[in-house]
Amino acid sequence: HPWVAVDVVIYTLQQGKLRSLLVQIKEGPFSGKWAFPGGLVAAKESVDEAAEREVVERTSVRDGYIEQLYTFGKPERDPATRVVSVSYLALVPWPLVRLNPAHKYADIRWFPAHRLPSLAYDHDQVGHLALQRLRAKLQYTNIVYSLLPHEFTLGELQEVYEIILDRPLDRRNFRKKILALGLLKQLKKKRRGTHRPASLYAFNEKRPMIIEML
Repeated sequence: HPWVAVDVVIYTLQQGKLRSLLVQIKEGPFSGKWAFPGGLVAAKESVDEAAEREVVERTSVRDGYIEQLYTFGKPERDPATRVVSVSYLALVPWPLVRLNPAHKYADIRWFPAHRLPSLAYDHDQVGHLALQRLRAKLQYTNIVYSLLPHEFTLGELQEVYEIILDRPLDRRNFRKKILALGLLKQLKKKRRGTHRPASLYAFNEKRPMIIEML
């Protein structure tokens, strides 16, 4: 009978770039290759619990966003043994990340999400699907809150969308649309720097919602 595993595509935003977490395989047919973090599901945990555990163990983040993507089960996907893998998409805020490589991996690193190396198993397909899902969900949900600090400007919020969607957005239309949704509250302080002070905002709620963002 097949083993059941989870693989998690973990994204964060760092220095204006969307980054994806990869681990380097230490042993087996794919030794030295990079892959998304994952592992076998324990006997007394659900697949969701296994994915959440993997995110916490690799990044130390407990309150990020996570959702199931797809189940990959081709017999040849793992040359070492028969494994069915349930893939997940996760978003974590960069300031809270504390990487933990674990003994089972040779290395762990962040890579540009749009330029990943050739990956082990069927993870090239997993990564392509995850990026498609993230871009789609940004347009009809509010899950972007998982990548932002508590306080942010509208310009910073727009930049997150442009980075992930990989295209520019009209500044006036974006701000008008976002403010009309009622998802944000304006704070009684401003971000001061070399330019004109910018108003700071925060999300009214930090829970996934289906809403037409763009």
